[in-house]
Amino acid sequence: MLSKEDNERLTRVGPGTPMGEMLRELWTPACRSEALEADGAPLRVRLLCENFVAFRATDGRVGFFDEACPHRCASLALARNEENGLRCIFHGWKFSVDGVCVDAPTEPPERRESFARKVPVRSYPVREAGGMVWVYLGRREETPPFYDFEFHTPPAEALLRCAIVKGNWLQGVEGQLDSAHLNFLHSTSTPRGPGAIQNLIRQASEPRFEFIDKPYGFREAALRTLPDGSVYARIREVVAPYYSFIPGAHGQPRFVVVIVPIDDESSAHWYYYLNPFGPVPDWYRDNALRGSGPDHDDFAADRGDVSTVWEQDRGAMKNGHWSGLTKNFVYEDFIVEESMGPIADRSREYLGSSDSVITRFRQLLLQSLKRHGETGALPFGADGEADYEAIRALAIRFPGGADWKEFDLFDPPDYVFEDASAAE
Repeated sequence: MLSKEDNERLTRVGPGTPMGEMLRELWTPACRSEALEADGAPLRVRLLCENFVAFRATDGRVGFFDEACPHRCASLALARNEENGLRCIFHGWKFSVDGVCVDAPTEPPERRESFARKVPVRSYPVREAGGMVWVYLGRREETPPFYDFEFHTPPAEALLRCAIVKGNWLQGVEGQLDSAHLNFLHSTSTPRGPGAIQNLIRQASEPRFEFIDKPYGFREAALRTLPDGSVYARIREVVAPYYSFIPGAHGQPRFVVVIVPIDDESSAHWYYYLNPFGPVPDWYRDNALRGSGPDHDDFAADRGDVSTVWEQDRGAMKNGHWSGLTKNFVYEDFIVEESMGPIADRSREYLGSSDSVITRFRQLLLQSLKRHGETGALPFGADGEADYEAIRALAIRFPGGADWKEFDLFDPPDYVFEDASAAE
């Protein structure tokens, strides 16, 4: 368990907090590219306990500003978006997409231009990749290297969706890192067919965990020994602080989950339903959408809340459904995280051996905070040490004598078993 002091250090993300200052040093997912229309309404974006606006200018470029107009703090979400800039509706001051005040019409004509040039506008560098707008909120003049993940470039394609969860960001990340809950929380909510590998997993040993340290975090294998002595491995890539690459069989779609702090008590859960090898198959897209809401910017808004016990169906539980949370299976994760409270008190936990990945991740965060506080060093390979293009997760079944650490995750061995496919 963590001390209350360390729990505060890991969970508080506002300006001036140790974690908040470190996270601002990294490129941060902000909003879907499709949510911004040229000369359309600015989008309010809350990240790390601060409020911003994102907008697409006339020429297609994206701007990202503090929400408050630098004049009298009116919201720029109300601004007119025209001619490559935002014009505040309060007094007409205009700010270019580059973050420069270009007009202050309330000033006398003879000093209007010179006055405008002096207005401080807090704008931030942005990048677009993989359907996402990313923003750098740090103070460095030179931004860190961008995340050139494989799903940012063809042939990879993804369906990108977000859920807003009422819980601290670390609850979300730790929920994604926890492989041991798959056989319980999701045991009746994910598809299972005759002869599927999941049916063998139910007869398997409890998972054991092995790790390879990486500049960006670590590669983790959850290893289950199957009845015939073969091993089923879910090899996940953890790119700290936000990213969990969920395994899929080679050649098959999979997903990447990204948990971003909105503030101390809420988080954005981004889901890339991803095919690294081409277009997202219709069946995979249908599975992603089934049982969820239509809004790609908050697809789980219909899950209920504590006042309705998240619409848990006790009748379904009596009829064989494990959790009674019968909508899209990812809702189960969100609901469990929210049930812990806005910020889980980790000083009350009693952890077991299956929580090794959780303790490992917490220690990684605490060590990175210490280094950043002492030296200002960029964390998690963001100094250019990490090769983000070479990151891919994999689910694979292999003979008991093989070593998963030797596998090339982009070109894994193709083992054949009589009773089930190599992985699913």
